[in-house]
Amino acid sequence: QVQLVESGGGLVQAGGSLRLSCAASGLTISGRRMGWFRQAPGKEREFVAHIMWTGGSTYYADSVKGRFTISRDNAKNTAYLQMTSLKPEDTAVYYCAVYYSGAYYAPPSYNYWGQGTQVTVSS
Repeated sequence: QVQLVESGGGLVQAGGSLRLSCAASGLTISGRRMGWFRQAPGKEREFVAHIMWTGGSTYYADSVKGRFTISRDNAKNTAYLQMTSLKPEDTAVYYCAVYYSGAYYAPPSYNYWGQGTQVTVSS
């Protein structure tokens, strides 16, 4: 059974940083592309970042480019999202997911999802 478990969320002041982790079990992420998404209350789930198999290529939403960094440690079977210069509008539940097929920025392109971790940024 595939499981993705996010951790590292919490409450932080604007301008602060957090590092989210996504630990996978039941599959080896080294052969899979990974993504992070977020969903704020009353809004649709939106793309945040995507990373290729070896981490050599990454893609970001314009809203987080230059502030967030996606990475992976295939030996630990874990993906990460380093978030800096956080803003109140970054407040959301953050999800990691395993890519399957299609557009990397579209949620239906992912076939496994974690349960999410809450990130709250206060002003």
